[in-house]
Amino acid sequence: MWGIVPAAGLGSRIQPLAFSKELLPVGSRLDNGVERPCAVSEYLVERMLHGGANKICFVISPGKSDIMEYYGASYGGASIAYVVQPHASGLCDAIFQAAPLIHPDEPVTVGLPDTVWFPERALADLPDDILSFLLFPVDQPEFFDAVVTNEADRIVEIQVKQPNPASRWIWGAFKMPGRVLEQLRQLWLKRDRTDEYFGTLVNAYIADGGHAIGVKAGRSYVDVGTLHGYRSAMGLLSAVAEQDDFAGARVALGWPAGRGGRGFHDANRE
Repeated sequence: MWGIVPAAGLGSRIQPLAFSKELLPVGSRLDNGVERPCAVSEYLVERMLHGGANKICFVISPGKSDIMEYYGASYGGASIAYVVQPHASGLCDAIFQAAPLIHPDEPVTVGLPDTVWFPERALADLPDDILSFLLFPVDQPEFFDAVVTNEADRIVEIQVKQPNPASRWIWGAFKMPGRVLEQLRQLWLKRDRTDEYFGTLVNAYIADGGHAIGVKAGRSYVDVGTLHGYRSAMGLLSAVAEQDDFAGARVALGWPAGRGGRGFHDANRE
């Protein structure tokens, strides 16, 4: 399974930085027993690995060689490839730069490398054989791509950064077989590459007879692309760590290992 990480964006909302925004340190991780800073994009890569990906493709711009230097050829047992998006032309263009690598029968997942979300293993809840979106509840869906579904979880519409959206559920990642990725690419080309946002392309795909589902398995979602989001991500990671410590203490005392605590889904964009 492939994981596509679109990392060619300029990161204008959180500049100035002296490095690619995907390498912004957010929280920490253990590396051979030693705690070290964790790049924000590592959260997505780790979640892709939990979801079954064994190959990761970073889509980078020509000036982002620091991402290659940081990740190298592998991460956590997964091989890493890089493709270049020559010009910043939107998410659709970035994703389809990786299309030649994907076999028609091979599943592929896509996520955003400047986000932090939970549960960590939620991608495993998405099926392999259909276009499916991992959905998260947020307080301000108008800043994101709100996903409207019917009673059978079929996606009716994706409302891209629309005021007063009809749903508070947004997509945070998605998955599909390689043949559907190619169908979407062909539709994008047919539409003269006018779709910058993936949501508008999916709406055209559905109108053309395609099917997509939304899976409401997400719990918490933070966009780290702004200073406000950065602070929210640090708060979310701290809250999760405290819950994990509390759960561990309950187990040590022989109590049920419920997670407890309140939900957290501060996910604003500025």
